[in-house]
Amino acid sequence: MSDQYFRNGWKSRAAALVIGVLAFGGLQQAIAAEQETAKETPPNIVLIMVDDMGYSDIGCYGGEIATPNLDALAKRGIRFRQFYNNAKCTTTRASLITGLYPRRKGKLLKENMITIAEGLKQAGYQTGLSGKWHLGDTSPHRPIDRGFDRFFGLLDGCCNFFDPSIPDPDFKGNRQRVFAREDQRMTEFPEDFYTTDAFSNYSAELIDTFSAKGKPFFLHVCYTAPHYPLHAKPEDIAKYEGRYDAGWEALRLERYQRQLEMGVLQKEWELPPRDREVGPWEEETNKDWQTRRMEVYAAMVDSMDQGVGKIMKALEKNGVLDNTVIMFLSDNGGCAEEPGGADPTAIPGPKDFYTTCGPAWAWAQNTPFRRYKQWVHEGGIATPFIAAGPGIERQGEFVNDVAHIIDLLPTCLDLAQVNYPKRFNETKVLPVDGKSIVPILEGKSRKAHKTLCWEWSRNRAIRQGNWKLAWDRGVEKWELYRLDQDRTELNNLADEYPERVAKMSQAWIEWAQETNISYAKDLQANASKNRRE
Repeated sequence: MSDQYFRNGWKSRAAALVIGVLAFGGLQQAIAAEQETAKETPPNIVLIMVDDMGYSDIGCYGGEIATPNLDALAKRGIRFRQFYNNAKCTTTRASLITGLYPRRKGKLLKENMITIAEGLKQAGYQTGLSGKWHLGDTSPHRPIDRGFDRFFGLLDGCCNFFDPSIPDPDFKGNRQRVFAREDQRMTEFPEDFYTTDAFSNYSAELIDTFSAKGKPFFLHVCYTAPHYPLHAKPEDIAKYEGRYDAGWEALRLERYQRQLEMGVLQKEWELPPRDREVGPWEEETNKDWQTRRMEVYAAMVDSMDQGVGKIMKALEKNGVLDNTVIMFLSDNGGCAEEPGGADPTAIPGPKDFYTTCGPAWAWAQNTPFRRYKQWVHEGGIATPFIAAGPGIERQGEFVNDVAHIIDLLPTCLDLAQVNYPKRFNETKVLPVDGKSIVPILEGKSRKAHKTLCWEWSRNRAIRQGNWKLAWDRGVEKWELYRLDQDRTELNNLADEYPERVAKMSQAWIEWAQETNISYAKDLQANASKNRRE
């Protein structure tokens, strides 16, 4: 239609009016279509997990360590008060990546399981892992064998932070850790190498690469910080010199008070006394060395948070931050392990020494809870969990919903709008144990798990509703707690509710048999014998 036509009297005006109406209608349709497309476009997913970090270490959960990037993430997202891991590195990683409780016979990652990466690739996701894998270091158990397009990091446990080619000390088995990029093992590292920085930088590089392709991506960032050995850069350690001179009891009380003020805890939950491995600070004979341990640990957490900042900047730089769901958690509680013993001649910080935090600082790291990594009281299995991104309501708030790492695979698949398969690579896969937390992220309710279970090294627990039954291998009997009234597990109700103890312990045994825990059959036989008698 020519310009001359529109200059010809009322016909041109009428035609213009008609076209205007049609154009407006078309604009409305275009806007609606764009909104629908945005709604249907799956988000990018960044899942960040740290290693051996306590419940109260980061600022937004009551800690004094500088974590401005995680604190900012919490303000634009939600924080869970009751999110659980498996108390131990390997089993947590197996559950997180598969949506299943650990199956104990053979490898933790089997052919009849799918990984988050394998599931998301069905929806066209690009996938990458930066950091610690710890689910197998040979084919077909490496990340690149199980759905990850890109990988850089440790295939097994934690290594020297400054030089991963240095083997563990003799008291730790003199083991050479396996560091790789894709399927190539790495044995040489630059002078300025530091694992936390390397994992952060590689994550940022992947975000650049993935974003340029215009397809959704899944990035799993697995920091080894703040797992021992205690290695940190001098400039980060300097920030905390003198900060912990008052000792672990003062630190725990300080964090507890801050948690109450922030709303992390209910005032009815009292602060427990020292765990049995922890002595009073005033009786400590190596105070300078002890405070140095915690100063270096804090520096490691600080450095990790700086890395989270790099990841956030990479998302923002590439224009994908607003369409990325970011989740953050720890694989277990603070760690009380002391391989090699407490040696005050070993200096925390530099690469030449291999040191740990020990039980007293781990007790403070897990404020307000009892116990540590490996144990299944709340100090071993409760983790901070932050989620932020598109569609997440109640920004800056805490939520009370109970969730578990087995929920993360179904959550990621739900975000990607892809179903959990019944078969994968011509193999029938196990039904998923977890359930999506997307309704919680959207500000809705979700039907809670009827039962959650844990086991590590004969420590065992089961939670049903607000009731939790726990067995500590140092105590050797069942303890029963009502967590809504007593989250810090101080009031053992086992003698008052013997029928509940019997019912819940039997449910735990049935779960243990299903997941191939070696001594479950013996427990079942003893339980059957006791019932007959």
